[in-house]
Amino acid sequence: MAFVVAAPCFGCKYTDCVVVCPCECFHEGDQMLYIDPLECIDCEACVPECPVEAIFYEDNIPAEWQQFIALNAEMSAKTPQITQRKTPLAP
Repeated sequence: MAFVVAAPCFGCKYTDCVVVCPCECFHEGDQMLYIDPLECIDCEACVPECPVEAIFYEDNIPAEWQQFIALNAEMSAKTPQITQRKTPLAP
């Protein structure tokens, strides 16, 4: 299992979570971040750092955002890894 970035991240792309990740499993898309489920070690360090509460444990993701489990797996393989804080899209 892994943590998943869900809908609240879309259009925000805060990177507070990225800098606390010990395994560098975050990837950056145009509109949001993704977590590589193969790299995530389930440490939960990222969860309290997300100002929009967009990160969920895979087993606890709300039903309306279940598609983000597959989306994170797919997009983390197609997008570049991010390890440093960047300016968010949201104000």
